[in-house]
Amino acid sequence: MLPCRDEAAALRALLPAVPATFSVIVVDNGSRDGTADVARSLGARVVTEDVAGYGAAVHAGLEAATADLVAFMDGDGSFDPAALLPLVADVADGRADLAVARRRPVRRGVWPWHARAGNALVVAILRRRIGLPLHDLGAVRVARRRALLDLGVEDRRFGYPVELLDRAVRAGWRITEHDVPYHPRAEGTRSKVSGSVRGTFRTARDFLRVLS
Repeated sequence: MLPCRDEAAALRALLPAVPATFSVIVVDNGSRDGTADVARSLGARVVTEDVAGYGAAVHAGLEAATADLVAFMDGDGSFDPAALLPLVADVADGRADLAVARRRPVRRGVWPWHARAGNALVVAILRRRIGLPLHDLGAVRVARRRALLDLGVEDRRFGYPVELLDRAVRAGWRITEHDVPYHPRAEGTRSKVSGSVRGTFRTARDFLRVLS
């Protein structure tokens, strides 16, 4: 599942690289660059979510999905879809209730300092507060659809992954983490989170609101 806003340029290369075992849902969250048309032309199912926000897009896709296992990945081209396969195996084989990726930048500058610092701060808070067994907030993750819905995550903005992890740990979920290469975004796209200090601050504010 790919929550997207103005990711047409990335999807042209990303969608053909998705392993054939996956059925792809692209959640179009207010794009103005033809994201939905590109996704359809490449065989993805498109779900439209008019309420702006990462959590709103993810939840819309989760509700629309029909498979038992669901995988989430940013649609900006920064991840290789094949990286999902070990995470899917963890959940499918019963080793984990939630499998997530730990971003490993392929070179300097891929993950801006302000975004990396914000991520590290929230992870540290979660480790201290609930014993989170992770090093990253899980931009890539796999779990069972019904179990995710039953967690009852309420945030519909950028705080969604933080609330998800908080609820999963408190519910006693088994969580595994896999290192995955983190590549530069596709040319012609811009991050709503790490693309600016302001975007990172806004995201960190959503994170901290969930934790308050």
